[in-house]
Amino acid sequence: MRSTISIAVFAIVGIAIAGNGMAQTEPAAQQSLAAAIDCYVFPNEGQTPAQQSTDEAACYTWAVQNTGTDPFDLEKQAQQIQQQEQQAQQQIAAAGKGAGAKGAVGGAAAGALIGEIASDDAGRGAAYGAAAGAVVARRQTKKAKKSASQQASQQSQQAQQATAEQIENFKKAFSVCLEGKKYLVKF
Repeated sequence: MRSTISIAVFAIVGIAIAGNGMAQTEPAAQQSLAAAIDCYVFPNEGQTPAQQSTDEAACYTWAVQNTGTDPFDLEKQAQQIQQQEQQAQQQIAAAGKGAGAKGAVGGAAAGALIGEIASDDAGRGAAYGAAAGAVVARRQTKKAKKSASQQASQQSQQAQQATAEQIENFKKAFSVCLEGKKYLVKF
């Protein structure tokens, strides 16, 4: 009886160890090059996965050479453009700080001069001038911020559109190459 239990325990432990060893030696599933660029490729003539991988790599290289576009480089560039846009928005937001105070100082000086000349009351003129200067400076700052923000947004949209066109051209070239090698390709 003991020997039967011992054999069963050893068998269970052996199966568990073998199962763990098998799980560790199985290769992780890798994403194909085509899948990485959101492309579905089907071998029309029974090409092996190894042959398909080789063909995808060759067509990728060919498409990069013929379009001058590498989608992975474009992705990095898009991230850099997005970071630059965020920095520009932060600079725009920080640019107007203190504009009201600066306008108030300039307005106060002008108001004091005008108040002294017009009514012999430089203090009252300075107060009116400071208020007017602050309002004018804030309005000008808001207009400048809005204009700069619109310009940054427009530049970002243009860059995104150009990137989309480059990727579309790359996909066409990649697709043509794979179709020439007898694959069905869909994006």
